[in-house]
Amino acid sequence: MALEMKVPSPGESITEVEIAEWLVEDGDYVEKDQAIAEVDSDKATLELPAEASGIITFKAEEGDAVKVGEVVCLIDTDAKKPGSDSSEETSDKKEEKTDDKEEKEDKKKEDDKAEAKTETPSKPSTPDQKQDDKNYASGTPSPAAKKILSEKDMDAKDVDGSGKNGRVTKEDAVNANPSMGTPGNGSRGESRSRMSMLRRKVAERLVSAKNETAMLTTFNEADMSAIFNLRKKYKEDFKEKHGVSLGFMSFFTMAVVRALDMYPAVNSMIDGKEMISYDFKDISIAVSGPKGLMVPVMRNVENLTFRGVESEVKRLALKARDGKLTVDEMTGGTFTISNGGVFGSMLSTPIINPPQSAILGMHNIIERPVAIDGEVEIRPMMYLALSYDHRIIDGKESVGFLVAIKEALESPEELLMDNKVKKALEL
Repeated sequence: MALEMKVPSPGESITEVEIAEWLVEDGDYVEKDQAIAEVDSDKATLELPAEASGIITFKAEEGDAVKVGEVVCLIDTDAKKPGSDSSEETSDKKEEKTDDKEEKEDKKKEDDKAEAKTETPSKPSTPDQKQDDKNYASGTPSPAAKKILSEKDMDAKDVDGSGKNGRVTKEDAVNANPSMGTPGNGSRGESRSRMSMLRRKVAERLVSAKNETAMLTTFNEADMSAIFNLRKKYKEDFKEKHGVSLGFMSFFTMAVVRALDMYPAVNSMIDGKEMISYDFKDISIAVSGPKGLMVPVMRNVENLTFRGVESEVKRLALKARDGKLTVDEMTGGTFTISNGGVFGSMLSTPIINPPQSAILGMHNIIERPVAIDGEVEIRPMMYLALSYDHRIIDGKESVGFLVAIKEALESPEELLMDNKVKKALEL
């Protein structure tokens, strides 16, 4: 019996997925629950497990977009699993097929030789004959080709036409590449690859954020000395007891929770003509995964401790690295933290993650000379950036929010731990 495998629904708002990669070959024997394909949605990459054991037949190719509920493959459940006996029979059959194939190829070569002897070689075309093949249509683009070349800012005379009498076809225009200047002596190859559905959706959302929001960025800087000292003193005990490192992300997350309490407009969104404010803090964290940018969400962070934040960050980061984040873990969020510092970024203007209204950008920590009580001292400094939607957040609130972050980072014992460090770190 042939079992029809249909695309399951990855999430409520997802109606279409794309076959990113088949993990088995067409005609292979697959086991039940074996991962047979990776499918891309606009939010995550998911594995498709086999619903039964049997021989698989593809009904969709890699790169195909398929609707949720559409059949992507058939599994012949009556087929027997290949064994050692059948392997020997298959080997014999392959040898017979090889012999037959060789005989056919030999016969074909003899036929080709016989035809070659009887054929009369044609005379090469003369310059006059070649000239006759050209007319007014040579090098002239079709209407569709003309439009495409115009979009590429290319001239039809720079494209070799493959149509009748040298006419430039739509396909010629699509495949044409603008000049890259006078070629040098080195290699000048190029390659094209299809962007995943997730990458295309991220690109779409980023452009949408730039075009549909009144996005501004405000900057500040923070002295990270106090956090450095705390980590140096307690990180070994913290890791030994909790099994996770005491990183910077927990301090930033706690600082964000405090600042959102002080400036609730930053934890709000626009819905048409209404403003939605939330009394919970779902913090999205931007991480880089194998399929591109991922933004998993930590839920109700206001209820988490330093240990809870570090554990959740580690869990989501590992799932993102392994490509195992679920759609639910990527959905929602009221505010985003992006840490470009892990890649060495000194300063940036992060783009808002719609429909959120703000995003905090962390950067690398560099020792710089700063003035402290009239003296020059070397301190570990970090630039902070807050991009926000000016339609809903005023300048006073955005600057105040970022100053609150700075204050919490520079005085974590007092403002984030209530002067009870061991209790806050659960040591």
